[in-house]
Amino acid sequence: MKFTDFGFDERLMEGVDAAGYKEATPVQVQVIPHILAGKDIIASAQTGTGKTAAFLLPLIHKIITDADARESISALIIVPTRELAIQIAQHLEGFSYFAGISSIPVYGGGDGNAFVQEKKALSMGADIVVCTPGKMMSHIKMGYVKLDGLKYLVLDEADRMLDMGFYDDIMFVIKHLPAKRQNLLFSATMPQKIRSLARSILTHPIEVNIAISKPPEKIKQFAFFVYDPQKIPLITYLLKQNKFNNTLIFCSSKLSVKQLTRDLKRAGFNADEIHSDLEQGKREEVLSDFRSGRLSILIATDILSRGIDIDNIELVINYDVPHDGEDYVHRIGRTARAKAEGSAYTLINTEEQYKFNAIERLLEYAVPLGIVPEELGATPVYNPSQVKSKSGKKSFYNKNRNPR
Repeated sequence: MKFTDFGFDERLMEGVDAAGYKEATPVQVQVIPHILAGKDIIASAQTGTGKTAAFLLPLIHKIITDADARESISALIIVPTRELAIQIAQHLEGFSYFAGISSIPVYGGGDGNAFVQEKKALSMGADIVVCTPGKMMSHIKMGYVKLDGLKYLVLDEADRMLDMGFYDDIMFVIKHLPAKRQNLLFSATMPQKIRSLARSILTHPIEVNIAISKPPEKIKQFAFFVYDPQKIPLITYLLKQNKFNNTLIFCSSKLSVKQLTRDLKRAGFNADEIHSDLEQGKREEVLSDFRSGRLSILIATDILSRGIDIDNIELVINYDVPHDGEDYVHRIGRTARAKAEGSAYTLINTEEQYKFNAIERLLEYAVPLGIVPEELGATPVYNPSQVKSKSGKKSFYNKNRNPR
């Protein structure tokens, strides 16, 4: 199912198109129509199944097509950690770029300026607020948060919030919301405590259960823990050591694409780039060269991570860690299609270790460690900021993964 089939407002579709979204994931197919119809949802969906877009897109559509004046917070999205709040806020900013939606992430640990911005948004009425429960409770207690016009409540990673002891904070916030609202609850697991929570806040909910797809076993995955200045030298080394005929490299920014392409060309590689700064005709020309074999290395932004139809890619390199497990599976799934095997390398700097650890938890295994050549210097110690959740989920944190 394509995103054009949901009937979203044109302003929202501009943001969807700019993000490169074409085909909806299973959770999006099952959840979005029910949200648009005003139903409460309880969904079992891991991070990486596309659930963020599954609730953000219909919420944005409903808010911008609502004829009522928006002078209060319209939607409240409660999440367990600041990292997730920031990630969702970034997705929200991209999707709503052309839609005129106001939004703000609210979480602990900020400075005085962050507090002033939060207070202003919460008192004047931002369209969508993404928050951690404890921080929102603190703001509500100060008496200026405008919640009287709220229409939508989202609890994301509800099981993790309960594991972290946020039940009382969540219920405090919910007691200050209007009774008449649409409720969406997403949880990776459905233990009894989640179902009890759902019964207390949801009204005749639709239940959805989604499992994420996993990468094919024939893809040989390797993780390289490096500092940012080591990334391009490492890629150059790996491409020289292994003679791959077709290599696809994904970068999260156009700047990285351009810099890597320039350096690989200087090193004598047959490489070219594709990103949104190029005219459509030039993009098609580069893709055609890569598909035909005239070009052996293609460096691209995430615009190509979905829907690229090339069967002979031998190696996929993630210059940056993908945003979530779904993006990771989509990216490395470009290899090992027609061929019996393929390889996927992911380069991980210190700040990206948390995201990669989350991807490994989703995959339910640790990706093998690739060896960085000693001539590139010392590499970072593997120490993701969260090594174990209170639910006891395996974190794949292992000091032995540090080669030196």
